[in-house]
Amino acid sequence: MPHRINLPQDFRWGVATAAYQIEGAAAEGGRGPSIWDTFCDRPGAVRDGHSGARACDHYHRYPEDIELMRGLGLDAYRFSIAWPRIQPTGAGPVNAAGLDFYERLVDGLLDAGITPFPTLFHWDLPQALEDAGGWLNRDTAHRFAEYAAVVADRLGDRVPAWITLNEPFVHMVYGYALGIHAPGHALLLDALPVAHHQLLGHALAAGALAERGAQVLIANNCTPVRPASGSAEDTAAADAYDALHNRLFNDPLLLGRYPDLAAYGVGPDLGGAVRDGDLALIAAAPLDGLGINYYNPTRIAAPTEPGLPFSEAPIDGVPRTHFGWPVVPDGLRELLVGLRERYGAALPPVTITENGCSTDDLLDDTARIDYLAGHLDALAAASAQGVDVRGYFTWSLLDNFEWAEGYHQRFGLVHVDFESQKRTPKASYTWYRDLIAAHRG
Repeated sequence: MPHRINLPQDFRWGVATAAYQIEGAAAEGGRGPSIWDTFCDRPGAVRDGHSGARACDHYHRYPEDIELMRGLGLDAYRFSIAWPRIQPTGAGPVNAAGLDFYERLVDGLLDAGITPFPTLFHWDLPQALEDAGGWLNRDTAHRFAEYAAVVADRLGDRVPAWITLNEPFVHMVYGYALGIHAPGHALLLDALPVAHHQLLGHALAAGALAERGAQVLIANNCTPVRPASGSAEDTAAADAYDALHNRLFNDPLLLGRYPDLAAYGVGPDLGGAVRDGDLALIAAAPLDGLGINYYNPTRIAAPTEPGLPFSEAPIDGVPRTHFGWPVVPDGLRELLVGLRERYGAALPPVTITENGCSTDDLLDDTARIDYLAGHLDALAAASAQGVDVRGYFTWSLLDNFEWAEGYHQRFGLVHVDFESQKRTPKASYTWYRDLIAAHRG
């Protein structure tokens, strides 16, 4: 019997991918270099020297991938548009071949009965903008809005809703604070202006999209934060971490202010990045839905070393993914109910824009089926508790280039042989197909 989930009948079922992780064709079709092309060329930056230069070759094989999506019976497909394909230097002249590619993709999806659900920025900043300061430079926010307008002018008549940014927290921390991801800076707390400039870019782009009749979302990576004990020290540390990971990117959108970051020695201007009128602009920007990317909760203890007001503690006694991440499905319900309690009527409808797991390279991926079933049950429980959930996009359609891990982590419903590019649906693909069909009755 197919797994059955008690979710609204008009619930949107989808899968998600990102441009640099699947497209390949890094030097084709007029595409300019991105920060990930540069980062992958840095010795030791990516495991085993892997890069996304070829990835899943989706740029050439997208019709085959659309057929895989059609076979799942999806309502929608979340993908990202590579900014360097549209504007090779991040500003100025538009690359017509890049727009042509995404037009072919969008039209192919619509022909298959699948709604395109694009993300404008999934971490592949044009290298020329990084050379001018990247997201540390306020001007990047304005360039982002111009790029959003260009894409919406070409595709907006067929794309009803857009996601502006993917996981600005992760991009700030891994890319600018710790140097684990592109562009590879290790600025620690000096990376905080990146948060503000991304949110400013979201607001400016949201305005441009709304002017063109589109709905607007943002995809924030969120985690329920649990103190390691009931002590005052662990509780204070958990509050500090929650402010950085969750509230830094939700409070300005929904409350018009940044959270208290005094525990980090940072004032409300985030090191001088916030100017008069910025927060009002961010709060007033159209936001028709909040995308939530959820993978696991976070357990936090009092700091053990100087520098940060928290330390991360392990979550014991639960299964782990191949990546080593703890599997706690009820954390999704906990997170969503917590967001509703925190933001009340200010919380827009929620869509789960990413949720999935890395497993061993097996076609009989029972662990992934268990993971998805548990998280969808938790999502249904959040819905039953009154959270307005509109859709679910599992990560990911295809095994792909997993950033600093290269090709070592496989998140796909479909196995990809990266040498031959052969696609083979896994057991989870069949399970997800049957789940969607059962939900529709």
